[in-house]
Amino acid sequence: MGGLPERHPAVGTRFFDDMADALYRYGYAIVEDALPAGLVDSLFIHFKELGVDEFRQAGISKHHDYHVNGFVRSDAIAWLDHGSAASSDYLGWMDRLRLELNRRLFLGLFDFECHYAWYPERAFYRKHYDGFRGSTARIISSVLYLNPAWVPEDGGELVLYSPRNEQVVLEKIAPRYGKLVLFLSREFPHEVLPVNKPRYSIAGWYRVNQSRPGAVDPSA
Repeated sequence: MGGLPERHPAVGTRFFDDMADALYRYGYAIVEDALPAGLVDSLFIHFKELGVDEFRQAGISKHHDYHVNGFVRSDAIAWLDHGSAASSDYLGWMDRLRLELNRRLFLGLFDFECHYAWYPERAFYRKHYDGFRGSTARIISSVLYLNPAWVPEDGGELVLYSPRNEQVVLEKIAPRYGKLVLFLSREFPHEVLPVNKPRYSIAGWYRVNQSRPGAVDPSA
């Protein structure tokens, strides 16, 4: 899948070489057990400790165009910051990955933003691209799955479609615990299939700096 082996637990030079090669060759990478097991466990615990009031209904578009559309998506989100040890460690790990990808692919990735994504039963996210209209800031999308004991009957797979033909399925990715997925944000239409029990993940995006005179990126 995406040019990487199903399991790649040793995070060293070869790990980053393989991930960069998969992105270069295929535009996406799928890795089982990419992060340290203890970090994944701590993220899952932190996720489950969050109160319902810390999540908000996810919307589409950005800034003045932002709105909730239950026909397109029905998940709830909570943005990550350095307020907990688990989220801070994850942001640090993903920043190291940013630097390693920049060294190999010269992408100019500037920062990383991410949120917990909670899909209650029957929730979904219809086919879409990750780039906002009028913005080219998001370069690479990421998903880390936090679903212990996932089985096919649970649903909630991520479907990647071909950039050349949106009807052709490239991958149907099971949201198994600890799996990390990266793909080019503006190249691949994708969707989350309806879930049959609550589904947990961290969705994130590596961005390039779009600062210009009179407008600092990212904006406050």
